Amino acid sequence: MFSFFKKKTPPATPSSEAPQAPPASSSTPIASVPSTGAAPTAPLITPPEPTAKPERGSWLSKLKAGLGKTASNISAVFGVHRVDEALFEELESALLMADAGVSATTYLVDQLRQKAKAQRIEDPIALKAALVDELTALLQPLQKTLLVGQEQPTVIMVAGVNGAGKTTSIGKLTKHLADSGASVLLAAADTFRAAAREQLAVWASRNTVDIISQEGADPAAVCFDAVTAGKARGKDVVLVDTAGRLPTQLHLMEELKKIQRVIAKADASAPHEVLLVIDGNTGQNALTQVKAFDDALHLTGLVVTKLDGTAKGGVLAAIARERPVPVYFIGVGEKLDELETFNAREFAQALLN
Repeated sequence: MFSFFKKKTPPATPSSEAPQAPPASSSTPIASVPSTGAAPTAPLITPPEPTAKPERGSWLSKLKAGLGKTASNISAVFGVHRVDEALFEELESALLMADAGVSATTYLVDQLRQKAKAQRIEDPIALKAALVDELTALLQPLQKTLLVGQEQPTVIMVAGVNGAGKTTSIGKLTKHLADSGASVLLAAADTFRAAAREQLAVWASRNTVDIISQEGADPAAVCFDAVTAGKARGKDVVLVDTAGRLPTQLHLMEELKKIQRVIAKADASAPHEVLLVIDGNTGQNALTQVKAFDDALHLTGLVVTKLDGTAKGGVLAAIARERPVPVYFIGVGEKLDELETFNAREFAQALLN
């Protein structure tokens, strides 16, 4: 689901043979590039279904375990013997407790009521299966592929509040990109938090990638230097780590806007992606963050972390209903393999278990 496309130099044509057209650029197995209407530079490759990867099964087990508290609270509602109004009222309360929000909860319960009446569903287990379908449909707009490699470099700006797991997520994403054959340059633009540069430098060392870091420098200047260096060095991706801040800290939000403007000066089309890292444990506060950062930066995607052991997994339903910014990745732990692409049906099934 996360796509990497890399241009390759065509091999030289032997002088003894007739000249041939250079072959089309190839992509890695996880890559796909949408058509732009112009002459294609690479073939379209459809990403495999998530279950096609052997390691996906292990990931799904972790996701189900992580959402276990949320799932048990909602699933308990369907332990009654028949479908009646009491069940719908209990379900409404359970979804609200899971931080699905009033709008999404009302929508899901109303849809389920209509389906139960239209299809004459009397078995609670069948009703639960119908809820999985309704939740999947609600979450579907959040499922989107992160495209990397259409621009060189692809500049990805990452924001988030302190403690959301922003720098760790950047480290995990760097590993995924590097493992896929992408050359990555990190920009340590978090100059406010103590040891932030050192933390990012550790991830750069682990993944054997370059990093642009300047002690005491202006964050926007670091970003400008990083994008310029990325272009000069022919990097595929420039990942920009920005300082964590609350959306209520208006002067710091203005600093983020400044960084975005300066990146555009280094590359007129950049940043190509603006990601927000949110802590899944914060529930409705996460939705507030999405709205505030989206208003300021026009987000292109989300990374949802710390879904392990949460009772507030329903917040993605609230986001889908009120501010449907795509969810590129979700995380259920600190390990490198505990960040994976978002799939609407997988998440709905795990949430209702």
